[in-house]
Amino acid sequence: MEHYFMNTYHRLPVSFVSGEGSWLKDRSGKKYLDFTAGIAVNCLGHAYPPLVKAIGEQAAKFNHVCNYYQSDVAEAFAEKLVAACAPAGMRKVFLGNSGAEANEGACKIARKYSLRKYGPGRHTIVSLKGSFHGRTITTLSATGQERFHQDFGPFTEGFRFIAPGDLDALDRALDPDSVAGLLLEAIQGERGIFPLDSAYVRAAAELCKERDILLMFDEIQCGLGRTGTFLACAGYGVKADILTLAKGLGGGLPVGAVLAGDKAQDVLGIGDHGSTFGGNPLAAAAGLVVLETVQEPGFLAEIARKGERFRGVLSGWQHPQIREIRAKGLMIGVDLQSEAWPVLEGALAEGLLVLSAGPHTLRFLPPYTIKDAEIDQGLDLLKGVLDRL
Repeated sequence: MEHYFMNTYHRLPVSFVSGEGSWLKDRSGKKYLDFTAGIAVNCLGHAYPPLVKAIGEQAAKFNHVCNYYQSDVAEAFAEKLVAACAPAGMRKVFLGNSGAEANEGACKIARKYSLRKYGPGRHTIVSLKGSFHGRTITTLSATGQERFHQDFGPFTEGFRFIAPGDLDALDRALDPDSVAGLLLEAIQGERGIFPLDSAYVRAAAELCKERDILLMFDEIQCGLGRTGTFLACAGYGVKADILTLAKGLGGGLPVGAVLAGDKAQDVLGIGDHGSTFGGNPLAAAAGLVVLETVQEPGFLAEIARKGERFRGVLSGWQHPQIREIRAKGLMIGVDLQSEAWPVLEGALAEGLLVLSAGPHTLRFLPPYTIKDAEIDQGLDLLKGVLDRL
């Protein structure tokens, strides 16, 4: 069936038909332990019973209403999401479908805020080298990795990249006469799980505040509990002007959100922005389950504990193939001496699904609900693959 698809993905040779918890099953009935969660999307695992129930009950009512109107479930989802993000300073939300769409919305808000307050010319968005913010032309323009830019220029004007951790470069880049916003990932996931330095993030927040530049956190991969705090930026003790969320927000259904704090909550007006499927009732019903589950007492602490279990087992091997381990909650990056893709192939053959992030880095983003025994089982399979390299 592959010849019906455009050749945009380097796919592994498997097609899944069902899943449960941390496991997927292929056409032949073979089971695979999932350390990917659909790249941080299936955060509660596969066929999570409360999620299945909520989606089914909503589907029996209605699937969609256009944004001329509102739905009870979207209202409840928006209220709960804003409340969950209120400690980070958020006040209002726009609901869309994806992370790229959320980041597009964030850039629009930053530019309109600056234009209305300071006039033309103050529209540049600063982001970091090594970042990933999406695959639309504008979010590619904000992405600081050249490998994603090939063949797609010219790009949207008004984006600038600086090296993460360089405070002098940050100070120079945040020119109050030309810059509208600073877009950061607290942990750069697509680069290979690289957390930003705490002092750097705090300095960035202070400079943005002094110069009235909107501080925007892309929490699409690292948010919603993935790091052991509800938002990754909360681990740095700073508040944002704008936050973007997606991936795990719908537990497997397409949901994106851009949230805004006091400065930016009323920037967009009627007709400024829109999304046909934004606030979709099925997605909102799923999102409510995700928010309720992640905010259960002790749930985030368990994510942090499981992440330490991953790190502890991997470090304990002292394996000659492993050069470096980086982990924050259930975001784990492992740099290898050899190339990563043969490890993905070898792991698949053993019934384990893992990710890469660049040519020499393995990435693990397992479901939050993964069990300790499954962590140990999957890592044991991985060690066998590494031992054979």
